[in-house]
Amino acid sequence: MITGRDLIEHGWPQGRVIGLALAAAEELGSRGMDDDAVLRELEKVRAAPDAVPDRALEPLARELASIRDAERTALEDELRGEALPYGVWGADLIEEGTTAQMEGAMRLPVSIGGALMPDAHLGYGLPVGGILATEGAVIPWAVGVDIACRMRLSVYEVPSEILDEKRDDLAEVLLRNTNFGPGSKFKEGRRPDHEVLEDPAWEATSFLRGLKDTGRAQLGTSGSGNHFVEWGVFEPLGRVEDARAEPEEGVSEEGIERVFEPGERYLALLSHSGSRGVGFKIANRYSKIAKQKHPKLEGSVADLAWLDLDSEEGEEYWLSMQLAGRFASANHAVIHDKISRALGEDVVAKVENHHNYAWIEEVGGREAIIHRKGATPAGWGVMGVIPGSMGDPGYVVRGKGEERALNSASHGAGRLMSRTAAFKSIPEERWRSYLAERGITLIGGSVDEAPMAYKDVETVVCSQGDLVELVGRFTPKIVRMDAGGKPWGKKKRR
Repeated sequence: MITGRDLIEHGWPQGRVIGLALAAAEELGSRGMDDDAVLRELEKVRAAPDAVPDRALEPLARELASIRDAERTALEDELRGEALPYGVWGADLIEEGTTAQMEGAMRLPVSIGGALMPDAHLGYGLPVGGILATEGAVIPWAVGVDIACRMRLSVYEVPSEILDEKRDDLAEVLLRNTNFGPGSKFKEGRRPDHEVLEDPAWEATSFLRGLKDTGRAQLGTSGSGNHFVEWGVFEPLGRVEDARAEPEEGVSEEGIERVFEPGERYLALLSHSGSRGVGFKIANRYSKIAKQKHPKLEGSVADLAWLDLDSEEGEEYWLSMQLAGRFASANHAVIHDKISRALGEDVVAKVENHHNYAWIEEVGGREAIIHRKGATPAGWGVMGVIPGSMGDPGYVVRGKGEERALNSASHGAGRLMSRTAAFKSIPEERWRSYLAERGITLIGGSVDEAPMAYKDVETVVCSQGDLVELVGRFTPKIVRMDAGGKPWGKKKRR
């Protein structure tokens, strides 16, 4: 009779598998097989647990397959001994902890390239301001929870003097046509319509079908935190003739419809928001699945668990992410269309770009997945917007296609301190005084978004002169943000 000792001497792993092998051996022995024949059958199962014709061997085969898969996963999840090299812009503006987080990402076995922008600060998994290239894998947490969060700028054929002449009227337009907050949504009967709600991708999976109602309720709304819709002044920084945003999936091809000359100043609308609850739920679902597939990842990079792009889950996430991108673009389109109708003016220039997304691009001659976590696409000629803060100007830029930066640039000034630190260290009177000195009207907002909580945008922009060309400047004048849960009366908001 075969014993557990016999199996161990033949190299079988100790544990539950020994008991299952002995049970299978007993069954086979009852059929008249001698011990040598039984051992040969058991070895066949150990060599190929996925091809077992005998039902008596199935429990053993499943256990052996589970052990094999766990060993493979542990091997696949093993980090590189050293981080791959990556480009850094504005190194003196970036804290050590942020750099360490980026180096962790560059040790992933699927990573093949990366870059860190001057606005970078600590994030979840990948730093905000980090760009990560992987091969054959997409990382939900490197995209982020607000999938396809984006900027949209609309310029009107209206002189900027209107911002002083009709400030109260313009503030009222923002109040009546925007909706802010983490769970903000429109009630039945007041919900805007858009063709994105008829997108066939909503029917691709049962999960997406369940998200469609969330999208319908939140279309045309903005989130909390650093999300905003604001009136301001657009100034060209040179003669602007051809400044079209590169066409992208889910974004209409619009750009500059007229020539702008230096010295001109026009009314403009700038918004920052993303895919709302739709993107949040997609990110959470597929991040959990990715972590289940890579349980052996070290704690410092556990949030960077990935999905193979050719796996069922990877394909589902990619399709869902792209739908969230189209929804985020539609979200901005609804906001800008409503405000333009209320203003009674047509848009003569539009620039739109997104971050918190993954693209299929080429890196070093091979196809790669480029994750831009809080970073602006900046390929050759690609237009984008790099905002400052509620009290500081931002810039319209044109990419220079710098390969070392994976064709990317910063997506803003970047946080200088955490929200908690801002609440503790920035006096409200200092924040309010800063805005008043610059003639800025704030509707909503809270001190954690004060300009002092951010890096100096001029320094950040100057740190990436080899990445982007400055096309125009946008200076905020009437800013609408979430009130952070505080009650704001109309007089107080004004």
